[in-house]
Amino acid sequence: MSSLKLPLAALAGLSLCAALAAPAFAQQKSVAVTAIVEHPALDSVRDGVKEALAKAGFDEGKNLKWQYQSAQGNTGTAAQIARKFIGDRPDAIVAIATPSAQAVVAATKQIPVVFSAVTDPVAAQLVPSMAASGTNVTGVSDALELDRQVELIGKVVPGAKRIGMVYNPGEANSVVVVERLRELLPKSGMSLVEAAAPRTVDVGSAARSLIGKVDVIYTNTDNNVVSAYEALVKVGNDAKIPLVAADTDSVKRGAIAALGVDYRALGVQTGEIVVRILKGEKPGDIPSETSAKLELHVNPGAAKRQGVTLPEEFVKSAAQVVE
Repeated sequence: MSSLKLPLAALAGLSLCAALAAPAFAQQKSVAVTAIVEHPALDSVRDGVKEALAKAGFDEGKNLKWQYQSAQGNTGTAAQIARKFIGDRPDAIVAIATPSAQAVVAATKQIPVVFSAVTDPVAAQLVPSMAASGTNVTGVSDALELDRQVELIGKVVPGAKRIGMVYNPGEANSVVVVERLRELLPKSGMSLVEAAAPRTVDVGSAARSLIGKVDVIYTNTDNNVVSAYEALVKVGNDAKIPLVAADTDSVKRGAIAALGVDYRALGVQTGEIVVRILKGEKPGDIPSETSAKLELHVNPGAAKRQGVTLPEEFVKSAAQVVE
């Protein structure tokens, strides 16, 4: 059995041709992903990022090194993860939710950072504006038009006047929403009643403090609240306080309705920006984006448990009805 032996010069030539033929992004790339906590919405963002990378030809174990760490709701841990990732020097860091994004952006001015699921990246001081930043940071916001959120509250609980909100005063995105609602609600004849939950374990007691003081409880995408949403649902069901959310996954868990972002799609949108960076674009040349894809999710069973009858037309208008 014979074997074909090529001169070294010919082998070198073949290797060079193969290298030139291969796309530049087929080389090994590394992406590090961190989230402040694990809950359905943020997990969907992470999975959407990975989906977009795979669609672009970046496959874990082949030409992509992928690592993910959750800070488990602890900002100190978020800072530790940021330092670790920076030491690893990946090609891009994806930071999901405001506290994780703030930790990473504070720790590096060189490594590309792509934030996701951040309500107000400007207020959080991640970027100077939504235009191309000229820095190492870009990303995708999950900001919602609060006018439409107030309109949703009115549809679920007609005549509601006192709107309760449980939130973490240490989370920048929630503080922004509270400040805007303080200005916006009086224009619709409503007022805001606030209940602080600095830790996940405080969510239930904060909700209980609103009993007898509010007509409805509204929650934004606050990570502490979403992580412990079942505690809020228990109060809503027991005290017959309707729950309206901005996070559509919370509807499956017991909110009556939510008009919110499709977080899987938000993750794919984020991943597409990461792909552009892996292919050579500078993050500072890419404007930050928002998601225009909002969906109404409704849970008639939760409405019944919380003492609300939903109009049939409203239920039919939902993209998803939780039975």
